[in-house]
Amino acid sequence: RGLLADTRLLIEPKIDGCAVALQYRDGILEKAISRKGADVTSKLIKVQDIPDHLPLRRVLQVRGELYAPNQISNISQKISSGFLRAKEGFSESISFCAFQILNSKLNQYESKKSLAKLGFTILEDISCNCTSQVQVFRQKWLEGNLFRKYPADGIVVKINSRKLQLI
Repeated sequence: RGLLADTRLLIEPKIDGCAVALQYRDGILEKAISRKGADVTSKLIKVQDIPDHLPLRRVLQVRGELYAPNQISNISQKISSGFLRAKEGFSESISFCAFQILNSKLNQYESKKSLAKLGFTILEDISCNCTSQVQVFRQKWLEGNLFRKYPADGIVVKINSRKLQLI
C-alpha cells in the first residue's frame, strides 16, 4: 500500500530447487557456494546452463537456483539436492537459472537483462504497477495457468527499484 503508483513490480516463479551463488573473477568461474555454505564449484561446472567463462574483467557475483526441469516442485528440490550431495556422476537433468547480480547497482529488470546477455538462463517474469494485480497473478498461478514450465512452489514479487530494495 505504501508503494508509489509508478513503482514497477516483477512477478517470477519461486523455483523449488537449491539456491547457489556463483563468483566469477575476470570472467572465470572461481567459486560456487550452496545455500548451506558448501563449496560446490566442481559439481556446478558440469551444469550446462552455467557459463564457465564470461566476457568480463571484474568480480561478478550471481545468485540463482539449481533445479530439475520437467519435474514437480518437491521432486525438483530432491533431485537438485541429490546432485549437490552426489560423489560422482549424476544421470538426472539439472538446470540453473540466474535471478540476481549480488554486487550490482542495477535494478531487478536491468540485472536480469545483463545476466541474459552474459549467457545465463533467466526466469520468465510478469511486470505490473499495481499491488492489486499481484493477487490476480497469484490466483492464476494457483489455478496452474502461470509459470507452468517451471517446478515452482509459489510466486515471488520483486520491487524493481534498487533504491527501495536497499531500504
